[in-house]
Amino acid sequence: MPVLLALDSATDTLALALVTPAGTRCCEVAGGAQASARLLPEVQALLAAEGLVLGQLDAIAFGQGPGAFTGLRTACAVAQGLAFGAGKPVLAIDSLMLVAEDARAQGAGDEVWVAMDARIGEIYAAHYRFTPAGWQVLQAPALYAPAALLARWADLGEPQAVAGSALTEYAAVLGERRNAWPRARSRAAALGALAQAAWQRGELLDPADALPLYVRDKVALTTAERLARGGVR
Repeated sequence: MPVLLALDSATDTLALALVTPAGTRCCEVAGGAQASARLLPEVQALLAAEGLVLGQLDAIAFGQGPGAFTGLRTACAVAQGLAFGAGKPVLAIDSLMLVAEDARAQGAGDEVWVAMDARIGEIYAAHYRFTPAGWQVLQAPALYAPAALLARWADLGEPQAVAGSALTEYAAVLGERRNAWPRARSRAAALGALAQAAWQRGELLDPADALPLYVRDKVALTTAERLARGGVR
């Protein structure tokens, strides 16, 4: 079994997992604006708790997105830096698939739509199915207005399960869903599971090839756009 360090800062929760033959040690702390300052100390503490150093890792996994721009850049840059320094490969993990894995662990079933709050009135969403070979992507991560996502579900059929923070943030539009999982139980545990699966599939990357997955080309609205959405100047 490999020894893997995995980290994700795509949301306001900074999640880390250390996968070893003895099991997975998880850590979750406040992220968001604090992620860049907290990530390296938390990595050091996690390794120290298992008596490991970077050179003993087989690979370093990171949540590539989609998610918060700064968080994605932080996770990718730290993973790259650590991997370059230790001479190790990296594993890029779909941050929405992480939500699907967490929901499955809670009992959501094997087919999950993920809908995460993307701020400024939009949602990151994707559709996944779990099989004996691992997760399949049925609808790739994309950016939706809440009403557009609802229309997408109407076209494709009622989701078997929906997971993610958009269920709470946009409840007025998305409505009550059956088999809904708005809150994560352990992003870190899901991250560790996906990192191990990616290792087993041989999805190793040179650190130089590690990139965040952005599905949005802007991080803020103009004044005119805010006013058009009912905001204030």
